Amino acid sequence: MKYRIDLHCHSRFSSDGVSEPEEMVQAAKERGLHGFAITDHNTCACVDYFLSHGLMREDGHPVNDFLILPGQEITTSAGHLLALGVRLPDLKGIGPAEAVGLIQEAGGLAVPPHPYDNFRAGIRESILDELALEAIEVFNAAVTFKRANRRAYDYATKRDLAMTAGSDAHHVEAIGTACTVLELHDFTVKGALAAIRKGAAGLEQRYMSKTQALRKTWSNVFRLRPRKKRHHIPHPHP
Repeated sequence: MKYRIDLHCHSRFSSDGVSEPEEMVQAAKERGLHGFAITDHNTCACVDYFLSHGLMREDGHPVNDFLILPGQEITTSAGHLLALGVRLPDLKGIGPAEAVGLIQEAGGLAVPPHPYDNFRAGIRESILDELALEAIEVFNAAVTFKRANRRAYDYATKRDLAMTAGSDAHHVEAIGTACTVLELHDFTVKGALAAIRKGAAGLEQRYMSKTQALRKTWSNVFRLRPRKKRHHIPHPHP
């Protein structure tokens, strides 16, 4: 069976995110998604929130036929890197090669997002060449210039890497704008990671509307400003 999963989503636990976790699940279901990856910036706090509120399971199985993949968007010393399928502590500032190693050691998938978008901390090609990658994001719905996605696709083809697509949604209205279609016989986090490595059945590629893009840009304005503290359960080391 084919499953539509958005592999790049942010909640209010990201410094520039505004989405409430429950609203994310509801919006994703309404748009026909079967799941998404929660990839907040340098934190897995929303993973802990989903687990503590019964929206996600420790064993990686879906809840009410909806699958949330744990993850994080790590700000490495060379740019952003998605860690899919794993729970990790804040690794901000870590070297990209070391980050890839830790992700893979934990059983996850390291995926550079928007790698050719220099305005959004994409990892440059000279660094990508040195990384032991299995997959790369070739379509990001919020990319600054469309040519960045085309270059990512060409790079994936050149290195024979698995390809992913994601919305990079920072508010619920954008969830599912783009997603990865996976052929799954095992509808679990483990099964989804295996399917990504094998190769997506399809990539749904739509760009954010101008209004959605503006909202994301507006959120970024506040990214470095202090946020009110919210109570959440600390996440353990893997």
